[in-house]
Amino acid sequence: MVLNLAKLFRRNIRRFGGAQQGTTAIEFALIAPVFIALLVAIFETTLFLFAQANLQYAAMETGRLFMTGQAQNGNMTQSQLQSTVCPMVQQIFNCSNLVIVVQSYASIGCVSTTAPQLYNANGTLSSGTFSPGSPGDLMVVQIAYPWSLVTGPLGFTLANQSNGTSEIMGVTAFRVEPYGSS
Repeated sequence: MVLNLAKLFRRNIRRFGGAQQGTTAIEFALIAPVFIALLVAIFETTLFLFAQANLQYAAMETGRLFMTGQAQNGNMTQSQLQSTVCPMVQQIFNCSNLVIVVQSYASIGCVSTTAPQLYNANGTLSSGTFSPGSPGDLMVVQIAYPWSLVTGPLGFTLANQSNGTSEIMGVTAFRVEPYGSS
């Protein structure tokens, strides 16, 4: 009886080993999660870098307003600056979540380009600071945004904030040109 059982087992093992139906489905089931995770990671990273480049462009254009004295001569306020920056980034960002920091410094030793705090101690979005410079001052313009992220199937994420967002920022530093009042 054991001998018959062994023959049956060997015959069924050979038949099972030679069977090819369903292997494609099994192989796809093994590979699909990794492939989908890779695609999500590529799309998320690409969109993240595109948004970062857009913020950098907006920061450079905003810096140009201060470097040439247009903002100072026009007595631009922080809310007017927000209205000026918004059209540059509104296709990708929610303008009410932008944090714009404009700082002026008298000497190079005082300049700080550390990332601004996006959130206050009570968890609300920061309003940023606004200090337009005068001719000859060093200035730093930073535009930061809390970018919402999608967590990939295998846990891939670019989040660096506690609420699952990532702070992305565009920054430019320059010396204000001598300008006359117009």
